[in-house]
Amino acid sequence: MRTGLTKKQKTTVIYFDEYSRIIEVQTHNTDLKKRLAAFAAKLTAFAKEYPQCCRQIDDDEQGGLTFEIEKGRLSFAVQEAANSHVYERAANERSGDERWKELRDNRDWTRLEH
Repeated sequence: MRTGLTKKQKTTVIYFDEYSRIIEVQTHNTDLKKRLAAFAAKLTAFAKEYPQCCRQIDDDEQGGLTFEIEKGRLSFAVQEAANSHVYERAANERSGDERWKELRDNRDWTRLEH
């Protein structure tokens, strides 16, 4: 879908606080929109019983959708990036951009424990 927005303008924003049981996700990310829409559609059959689980609440007509999701139904996966990849830098640079070449096998972090 052509929206006229730059990639920098196509954001994903996740709003939540410690009080509310609802998370609001506003996104232009195609994969995330599809996953949330599929989840919301899957729950449509149960909407009368469980409307709080996930529902689309807005379409900004520029490719962005907004969903409300029950807090326990959204998770974040965090992956350790340090030392998890083989990389190279230009020979004349001591620091700066890395170019990842490949991922290393999972490291045995227990060896580093004291």
